[in-house]
Amino acid sequence: MTLIMGAVNVTPDSFSDGGRYARTADAIAHGLQLRAEGAHILDIGGESTRPGAERVDPHVERERVLPVIRELAATGAVISVDTMHASTAEAAVEAGAAIINDVAGGLADPDILRVAAETRADLVISHWRGHSDDMYAHARYDDVAREVVAELVERMEVAAAAGIPPARIILDPGIGFAKRGEQNWQALRALPALVALGPRVLVGTSRKRFLADLLEQDDAGAATEQRRDLATAVASVLAAQAGVWGVRVHDVAATRDALRVAEAWAG
Repeated sequence: MTLIMGAVNVTPDSFSDGGRYARTADAIAHGLQLRAEGAHILDIGGESTRPGAERVDPHVERERVLPVIRELAATGAVISVDTMHASTAEAAVEAGAAIINDVAGGLADPDILRVAAETRADLVISHWRGHSDDMYAHARYDDVAREVVAELVERMEVAAAAGIPPARIILDPGIGFAKRGEQNWQALRALPALVALGPRVLVGTSRKRFLADLLEQDDAGAATEQRRDLATAVASVLAAQAGVWGVRVHDVAATRDALRVAEAWAG
């Protein structure tokens, strides 16, 4: 079974929901709704990683996410914290998070590897080449599929040296991060090679620009949130068929339904 990770953005500038859940109470309510709709994991983030986003001070990030994590963890939800800061990751695990989802894979703040090792939290290691303000400057590849896999293997080795075994590592190809258009599709086509490495694999395509670009071809009209969510659900099914452990999405219900149809079809 492919797990669904529901995204809860406690930020005023999220690319996907425009700060809809920036207030603590709204974020908690949204997390509860996503869980009711079928999310197996709730991913709580307090810093936007959209292209061009400004960095957030870790103190501000913790003020945003910790109350939400505590309340949702108290309900029995499995919590992931979406952060690049070791201090936030450590506080989040103490507050009830079981997974550290670092889109920088330990490159932005290497101390996050120590936190994962000492707390025994699972760690999502994403493919990453730079912060949001200049990540597209690093979108240069000779072979996207080969380089993404190779760079993730290198990060796994660094994590292992820090005391994090493969059983507690989750790999993420970093769709949309330092990748433009077709490069994202190439990375997705490489999912079987990533899955073959052994650790669990998480994929997040939800509402991202490369899907919108596809939907807006041939004068098809604006890629509305609803259309992006449908495209995300299709991409999530294809990722599941490639063997991934989980998909990170904003519209949990649509992805849940799509995965159910695919499972019924497979028999």
